[in-house]
Amino acid sequence: MAIVLSVDEGTIPDPHQLCDDIVESLKLIKDAVPSTDSEHFLIKETVLMEWSANSATKAYLDTLKLCGNHKRRYDLWMTKEPGSNEFISALAAGMKAKLIVEVAYGVSPSTVALAAAARQTGGRLVCILPEPVPAESKKVIKDSGLKDIVDFKTGDPSKLLPNYEKIDFSLVDCKNDEYTGLLKLIDVNPRRSVVVANNLVGEKKGLGGHVRCLNDEVVVRSTKHPIGKGMEVTMIGKPNDIEKRDRRSRESSSPPKIRENAMKKTISSSWIVKVDEKSGEEHIYRVPHFI
Repeated sequence: MAIVLSVDEGTIPDPHQLCDDIVESLKLIKDAVPSTDSEHFLIKETVLMEWSANSATKAYLDTLKLCGNHKRRYDLWMTKEPGSNEFISALAAGMKAKLIVEVAYGVSPSTVALAAAARQTGGRLVCILPEPVPAESKKVIKDSGLKDIVDFKTGDPSKLLPNYEKIDFSLVDCKNDEYTGLLKLIDVNPRRSVVVANNLVGEKKGLGGHVRCLNDEVVVRSTKHPIGKGMEVTMIGKPNDIEKRDRRSRESSSPPKIRENAMKKTISSSWIVKVDEKSGEEHIYRVPHFI
């Protein structure tokens, strides 16, 4: 895999670090999808059957830039958990989520991250908050160019959350047990959806695979990851669609005849920097070494 970037050094002072962050984020996304047995394989295919790497990458970079800018300008952005916001943004955008719902205590970097994902998918973000949105938070969303994408709803989350059906992607801030209980009120899209429980400190658990109003034809799997302060990702999908895709894949995947030594094994990679003589732009390439 080769990553090619053209950056403005005024905005991205360390492009090498940016490339390393992208690689690390892709690893997080890969690790978030279990794949150790046949059941895990079904879940992996559920989420990735219509995966858009392009949307995921754009959302990731957009989130990285926006949250970085706001972290320097606004004090409330200093609570940012490294890596978690870029991860959820790439995951929501990559699975092409249209209806995204966040339940939180206030506007945070995760709000911007999910809105950035919705911008890539042509969807919308519903942000459910217990208290009115502060003026400073509204300014953050406006300055991000995300005002028309985010729909703020203020009130009791337990009463507001049931108003939304077939949610594609949802994020709940589980700082206390009351909010953890809200996970069971989410009406997920049974065909393909993801529920993220954030801030699961210590032994605290999220859905644990228990999703309401789903029949036996729907596959559900929850896994907890050491992202941020603790994050559980629950993936939901219908196995029938997965099996059809898998069967088509097997039928069309007979190994082609190749010359001996035509396939080479990747063992490492390195960064190559090239400067455009006309524009002065610095282009950085991550190129694999082959043997």
